[in-house]
Amino acid sequence: MERLRRMLSLLAGDPQADRVVPPTGFTARLTVLSAAAMALLAVFALAMSLATGRLADRWSEELARTSTLRISAPADQMRAQTEAALEVLRTTPGVAEARPLTAEEQRALLEPWFGPDLPVETLPIPQLIEIIEDGAGYDPAGLRARLQAEVPGALLDDHGRWRDPLVQAAGRLRLLAWVSMGLIALTVAAMITLAANAALAANAQVIRVLRLVGARDIYIARAFVRRFTLRALSGATFGTLLGALAVSALPSSDVAGGFLTGLGFQGWHWLLPVAIPGIAALVSFFATRQAALRSLKEQS
Repeated sequence: MERLRRMLSLLAGDPQADRVVPPTGFTARLTVLSAAAMALLAVFALAMSLATGRLADRWSEELARTSTLRISAPADQMRAQTEAALEVLRTTPGVAEARPLTAEEQRALLEPWFGPDLPVETLPIPQLIEIIEDGAGYDPAGLRARLQAEVPGALLDDHGRWRDPLVQAAGRLRLLAWVSMGLIALTVAAMITLAANAALAANAQVIRVLRLVGARDIYIARAFVRRFTLRALSGATFGTLLGALAVSALPSSDVAGGFLTGLGFQGWHWLLPVAIPGIAALVSFFATRQAALRSLKEQS
């Protein structure tokens, strides 16, 4: 409570102390511009982190619930082996549904590579069977053993070799986004520290006069901390609004035909960018306070 009271009193400010800090100039523009730019980048990094998280969850869920059985056999044995494989799947615990893909569905799968006029019926293309698991799932090793014994031409693909690398890549992208936000916060701290040191150096003569009339270093430091904190807050607010507008203007995954993965904010996630200006203000508060106290100590 004491710390909160001090921060509130800091925001209230002291008109006499505020005269120590120049209201405009290079340091003011640098603080506002850097805070706005970093907040804009933080919005994009946060949007990427949430989008990759949704992407990883979607890939994991969709690929984990389905499997594919491929049957390669001579044309005169294809139907018999397909029926035998379906019978094995129907009696396998954990398999909710199993159905062979039609010629039209297999043609649609091959169309991106071979074009729409591929004569599926006349080519020795394996028969694909889609397997949908129930909540518990099935035992892949046990199913492969049964298929090897009863359907020699069947090959089970549980999508593990596709799912795991994709989910891992999405997880690393999410980690990269969080690391980026951490680097953005450090950059804000560095830029605020630079601007505060420049302002303190430019006002060295004023600071000496204040000391002569009895002003304490903490009194002088508070003036710089308040002014730079408010500058960072205003700049970060503008950058956050601009970033949120840019993210909202991105096309949705439905409009993009599934190419995009919903890059942006959904539902209550739109409340998360609201925290960015506050975080920028906190970073500015501690960075300016540390820089001011250290610089005033060096000037004494």
